[in-house]
Amino acid sequence: MSTTELDWFKSSYSGGGGGNCVEVAVRPERVHVRDSKDTHIGSLMVSHEAWSAFTVLAADAQV
Repeated sequence: MSTTELDWFKSSYSGGGGGNCVEVAVRPERVHVRDSKDTHIGSLMVSHEAWSAFTVLAADAQV
């Protein structure tokens, strides 16, 4: 599947200022993550388990 065929979304915490932002596309078999400023370079693909662990750690780091 091409990354152009995926439904990408940004976090609601992302600002419009072009800062550090990622986009995520969730598929049944994996989660795709890419740089929102440079979308043509491709995406990182991780398991749902890895993505879940990352988001838990990221949420804890914001405290």
